[in-house]
Amino acid sequence: MASRPSDVAERMSKHREPDDGFSRKTFRLPVDRARAKAREILSQFPQGGYTTVIEQWRQLPDGQIEFIMRRLRTAD
Repeated sequence: MASRPSDVAERMSKHREPDDGFSRKTFRLPVDRARAKAREILSQFPQGGYTTVIEQWRQLPDGQIEFIMRRLRTAD
C-alpha cells in the first residue's frame, strides 16, 4: 500500500519522543540575546530537583545562534 503525504503527516503527528525525563527547548536568537537568554535560564533554573545544561549550540548562516536547553531531573 502506497503512502500518501496526508498519511505520512498523520503518522508523524501521532509520533512522540519517548519520555526520557528530559525537558528540551530550542531557541534561535541574535548572539547578544542568545547569551542573555542562556544566562537567564541557567540562573533561573538551578532549582531543587533539576539540572539545566546547554545541550547543543550552533551559529546559523544568518548569524543567529541556535541552542537547545535541556533540563533533567536529578536523583535527589
